[in-house]
Amino acid sequence: MTGSLKARVARVIRETRDAHSLVLEPTEGQEDRFSYRPGQFLTIRVPAGDGWAARCYSLCSSPDTDDGLQVTVKRVDGGLGSNWICDHVTEGDVLEVLRPAGTFTPSSLDGDFLLVAAGSGVTPVMSILKSALVRGTGKITLLYANQDEQSVIFAEELRGLVAAHPGRLSVVHWLTSVQGLPTADTFRALAAPYTDRQAFICGPGPFMELATEALAGLGMPGDRVHTEKFFSLGGDPFAETGPEAEAEGTDGADGAQVSVEVELDGQTSTVTWSGSGHLLDALLRAGIDAPFSCREGSCSACACVVLEGEVSLDANTVLDDQDLADGLILACQAKPLSDRLKISYDG
Repeated sequence: MTGSLKARVARVIRETRDAHSLVLEPTEGQEDRFSYRPGQFLTIRVPAGDGWAARCYSLCSSPDTDDGLQVTVKRVDGGLGSNWICDHVTEGDVLEVLRPAGTFTPSSLDGDFLLVAAGSGVTPVMSILKSALVRGTGKITLLYANQDEQSVIFAEELRGLVAAHPGRLSVVHWLTSVQGLPTADTFRALAAPYTDRQAFICGPGPFMELATEALAGLGMPGDRVHTEKFFSLGGDPFAETGPEAEAEGTDGADGAQVSVEVELDGQTSTVTWSGSGHLLDALLRAGIDAPFSCREGSCSACACVVLEGEVSLDANTVLDDQDLADGLILACQAKPLSDRLKISYDG
């Protein structure tokens, strides 16, 4: 089982001169597999020469306010996926995608939020913003950096949301063509009134580093600062995995088979795993619709929480020490260290 899905492009929206939004409709019978949480992303299969590749795009739609799923793609010089989507994808096309995934999502929509974005990094925080306005009662401030006014994605929609939620939502724009690049001092001044909030940051790497360092300098605890990273996948995660390799004995504790209890989408299943290969492959072969994307330990799409038992990770470039302490693991890189596991994808 690859876990791949089909989505029809219901509408293409030209947001700015170099950013397009795709409104997507699940194909009939697959609607439940497209459920998502605010801040998550979608993996789309794109052509690459004579083969295929995959690219991940954050959902800017909200599961609480929008009927369709929407991703916004900003053209990047030499970008394989962004240029193909902006140049070739039209209404009525059918795309191959993986189910929504990712950990850049609030555990609760109550409380106050500081949302920080630059350029197309606004897409996942837009999803969080819209859901928090509907399901939460707290105040939300968006600090949003762009090159110029014409580069501001969702400018009109943001104006409408501010007008509709006076006193709850404020948007602070930073235009580098007018104000120059933000510095640590200027960012600290902008963020200083909001250090008691949950912060979600998305944008180019240097911008996120500046923001996280500034918030740390203001005394904001690290467990209240959340960042989302853009990345390009090295392989094709849509490809079928081969049959599980036969092994002499297993990698499970004391050579025993591993019993895995899985909580996913409100349902509990039990899978028997020989212990060879990785946890994600065992789940997919058993028919479990587990989320995933890169299969490289780099994107957090397959992240789940270990409630009982223990695993090791072959690779991990995305979970930090706090994530690991909270029990988060990457199923695509997990090997068993105990004979029984209980894991949950349900938050």
